[in-house]
Amino acid sequence: MTSEEWYLKGNEERRHQHFDEAIHCYMEAIALDAKSPAVEAKRMLEDIYSFYCKDYYNP
Repeated sequence: MTSEEWYLKGNEERRHQHFDEAIHCYMEAIALDAKSPAVEAKRMLEDIYSFYCKDYYNP
């Protein structure tokens, strides 16, 4: 598959909320093309995973 195809597959997985698979697809796209839009998409998913706001858990 091409970098673009991996990126599009990652977008589809993300839409279905299969985030681990989406990150995998984005990483494959990045491996083929370091300037792929998958770089930004992967960063955004990592930000979602790392988000933590203790105020939401301790009202």
